[in-house]
Amino acid sequence: MWTALLLVYVLWGSTYLGIRIAVESMPPLGSAALRFAAAGLVLAVVLRLRRGAGALRVDRRQLGSAALVGVLLLAGGNGLVVLAESGPPGVAVPSGIAALLVATVPLLVVLLRTATGDRPRFWTLAGVTLGFVGLVLLVLPRGGTDAVPLAGALTVVAGAVSWSVGSFLSGRIRMPADPFVATVYEMFAGAAALAVLSAGRGELRGFDPGAVTTRSWLALAYLMVAGSLVAFTAYVWLLHHAPISLVATYAYVNPVVAVALGALIVAEPVTAQVLLGGAVIVAGVALVVSTERPRRPASGTPPEPPRR
Repeated sequence: MWTALLLVYVLWGSTYLGIRIAVESMPPLGSAALRFAAAGLVLAVVLRLRRGAGALRVDRRQLGSAALVGVLLLAGGNGLVVLAESGPPGVAVPSGIAALLVATVPLLVVLLRTATGDRPRFWTLAGVTLGFVGLVLLVLPRGGTDAVPLAGALTVVAGAVSWSVGSFLSGRIRMPADPFVATVYEMFAGAAALAVLSAGRGELRGFDPGAVTTRSWLALAYLMVAGSLVAFTAYVWLLHHAPISLVATYAYVNPVVAVALGALIVAEPVTAQVLLGGAVIVAGVALVVSTERPRRPASGTPPEPPRR
């Protein structure tokens, strides 16, 4: 479980920069649709080859549930972030700021749990609060809210809400039993929704594939492999095997990775305030992880996730 969580932490933190590079010369929603369609196809072929003809068989209810979650996670959650990161400077949300705004996901998930009668542990709430304090410390030296395009920031927050709802519902509706099979249908549904939205925005009118830079193609390939195939599959697996509040802590680590990449790749300064904010975020993650760790029974078999 911890290896999957680490993959989500690191790889998704790096995808914010990958998205920004991809949309430099590609239509935002169209590139996201291509990314998830290709990743879903690769995963479907792998499952078919490894498990046989019935590998992807699900009933209608499971298919509908996976499609709903895929639209919420990918078209709503990821698509809105991609849209916010596109555009010229002053309009597009910087990748690091996008990562910071997406970090509201754990707070939203805890609110959803509380609204449905669940009572998170005190230390879980304390860890989430501590993580949010760290986020405030981290964002302040980068210019505060005045430096963030308002429309883009609200778009990212809307994406975070969609992602939170999708994550929350995935543990409470009848999904395909195999999380990897669920991932295939989620990616296909998300890609289809993104393609429709892309067409509706007129992204393909006047688009010249020959004008896409090598830099953008490489970024899209990285997003497909690292973000969609590896990290997203790990995330879906975690949704079936770990408490949702633990899974959602990826949003605290992603901004730290984004800030580090900014310093290494584009020489952004790392101030004492950035270091302090990052340390507080990690402390919040550690607190949530330690209080939400799933226990194993005496037989050594992992218990069913409490939400199922």
